[in-house]
Amino acid sequence: MTNYSKLPAILVLEDGTVFHGKAAGKIGTTTGEICFNTGTTGYQEIFTDPSYYAQIMVTTNAHIGNYGIDGEDEESKKIQIAGLVCKNYNINYSRKMADQSIQNYFEEENLVGISDIDTRSLVRHIRSKGAMNAIISSENLDVESLKAELAKVPSMAGLELSSAVSTTEPYFYGEEGAPTRIAVLDLGIKKNILRNFDSRQVYAKVFPAKTTFAQMEEWNPDGYFISNGPGDPAAMDYAIQTVKEILAADKPMFGICLGHQILALANDIRTQKMHNGHRGINHPVKNIIANKCEITSQNHGFGVVAEDIQNSDKVEITHINLNDDSIEGIRLKGKNAFSVQYHPESSPGPHDSRYLFDDFIAMVKS
Repeated sequence: MTNYSKLPAILVLEDGTVFHGKAAGKIGTTTGEICFNTGTTGYQEIFTDPSYYAQIMVTTNAHIGNYGIDGEDEESKKIQIAGLVCKNYNINYSRKMADQSIQNYFEEENLVGISDIDTRSLVRHIRSKGAMNAIISSENLDVESLKAELAKVPSMAGLELSSAVSTTEPYFYGEEGAPTRIAVLDLGIKKNILRNFDSRQVYAKVFPAKTTFAQMEEWNPDGYFISNGPGDPAAMDYAIQTVKEILAADKPMFGICLGHQILALANDIRTQKMHNGHRGINHPVKNIIANKCEITSQNHGFGVVAEDIQNSDKVEITHINLNDDSIEGIRLKGKNAFSVQYHPESSPGPHDSRYLFDDFIAMVKS
């Protein structure tokens, strides 16, 4: 294990801002879009969430690594973030269920990070200036050469990333004899979504991102689920076409996060890159149909255009964000299809929104 504690590291933002800190994880260099998560727990679930693919994660919680790493906490088969920025990087940990330290984990997964950063100052800067690309290095401390390397990194806007994180082969999840069969289009799915289906007696077949509707329909599912995932939804013509065909066949459908955005695009609702996005586990959302508030887990940098929905005769709003009035849920008029921008499966986060899985299963059965 690397004695990282005496090794310097540097973080350079696209706007030229520089932060100096200490090396964490593998010694090396990494790039990606920098974003922050305000959650107070669940760092391993965040690291392994495919929606964070190609992003450098800033954790606002002061201590990272303090309860170690447990394989059961992973939301996918590997670390998905491009890099980590944190305040206190704790190699020593205390939890009986943990099987290794965060440093061992990062070295095994080739994850480059930086610690001992004033994350409060960094987050305030990102909040003000907006999402941007960044570079972390613990092997090259020359700012000008790092700026030159960073200039080559493409913007997240326009990037299609789901095909990089989706399964390459179909697979099954749940009990084969379960009464409900759901076809899952994997755009970067989290394991806890599948666990929530399994706990509701659903047998799921998970398909690669670019699977066509006709190919999924051969399995004869009772309904369709469109998953979360990374990248710009507007760059995913293949998924938009698939969703259009599911709707044309009048099949029950539920979408989460990226799946929500794809459903919107399939109904002529535009998406847009947000100034910062929403990433954390305490976002208040109002269900305007039930007139109730939920505290939600969120992770997205794109959103749907509210004006387009308000002018649409096909789509209606079901949920809104109480912090900024952004659209958090929609349903189609005259169709058995709905979606939410947030993560009802949480992991980490509150369980306020898990009724949405029950609503979907009831829709499918009816």
